[in-house]
Amino acid sequence: MVQVRITRQARVPDPVLLRRHERCPDLGPRILFFSGGSALRALSQRLIRYTHNSIHLITPFDSGGSSAVLRRAFGMPAIGDVRNRLMALSDQSLHGNPEVVALFAHRFPKDAPAKELREAMETMARGRHPLVSAIPDPMRKIIRHHLRVFTEWMPPVFDLAGASVGNLVLTAGYLEHRRHLDPVIYIFSKLAEVRGTVRPVVNHSLHLCAELEDGTTVLGQHLITGKEGPAPASPVRALRLVRSAADTDAARVPIRDKVRRLIASADLICFPVGSFWTSLIATLLPQGVGAAVAANPCPKVFVPNLGHDPEAPGLTVAEQLRVLLATLTRDAPGAGLPVDFVLVDQKNGKYPGPLDKRAIQAKGAEIIDCPLITPDSAPLLDPELLAQALLSLT
Repeated sequence: MVQVRITRQARVPDPVLLRRHERCPDLGPRILFFSGGSALRALSQRLIRYTHNSIHLITPFDSGGSSAVLRRAFGMPAIGDVRNRLMALSDQSLHGNPEVVALFAHRFPKDAPAKELREAMETMARGRHPLVSAIPDPMRKIIRHHLRVFTEWMPPVFDLAGASVGNLVLTAGYLEHRRHLDPVIYIFSKLAEVRGTVRPVVNHSLHLCAELEDGTTVLGQHLITGKEGPAPASPVRALRLVRSAADTDAARVPIRDKVRRLIASADLICFPVGSFWTSLIATLLPQGVGAAVAANPCPKVFVPNLGHDPEAPGLTVAEQLRVLLATLTRDAPGAGLPVDFVLVDQKNGKYPGPLDKRAIQAKGAEIIDCPLITPDSAPLLDPELLAQALLSLT
């Protein structure tokens, strides 16, 4: 086999190419996203119309809400964002899948007594809860098994208030498979007919530590985002991984070979919308990500956020690109440009600060300015238009 690199002109969007992908999504392109959170839920649901081969490397560093309860109890990575993306990529046209998604999205009440919550959990494990009984076999039996496993592992003081049932099920699989996430992700990807590949960027239990412009540090993703308290008083200057919620020393954790192979297999790499520091930059921090991205000659696209990102006050698109490039090149000095294009809709979108085209081009990236926003989606990107633009670049 001989490998050659071919360049071509692309139309954005390309109706002919899109029609080909739509006719055979099983053979669709491998678009890889570095992300976490819910910002790509709608895009993921649109993508499966065109490709069943997208790749999603997810941040497992969430430290707030029910994820924090699970992490404290079992010393594990956060799996809430993994669960969200699996369900977003699930084929909802298939029998039983909408019921699985409904169960996985269900949360126990935050204000119910502990005894009542445990009784509800037992009812689910016995298959008598309506959300569980609505799921057809064999999915129901497998889910019931995992719920029973979780009740066996659950500490006596474990707080079920606000817990996501999907997170509990995946946690049970993680514990049952000797603290490996890949087997349980594989099982539920098959059961729910997930049209893509979802993996945490690393399998380690790590936390985020932000260094602020005023010299102070903030430990924990939930405090950096300001979701469970006031946002940091000073902008973030740098972000690093640490070993525990009480540690501020940087941890150098390499990606696994299978993650490196996923990056190498991509037909297009996308750095998408989402919380700039805790969703995008956080996913790029493990050692080897930048080198793997640089080694893949495929197109690389940055899709900046619209409007105000509470995590990145004052950062223009050009400044975000600077941070993105600095993060990617830390373990790949001297490598080729890790971002080829910045995808924007200048006519309809409101970006933070001026859209400085010269500054963006000076960093080696070409601007693609095309329709990405509709009256219905404004002020956000339209997921269908964004999917079509990315697919046209493959």
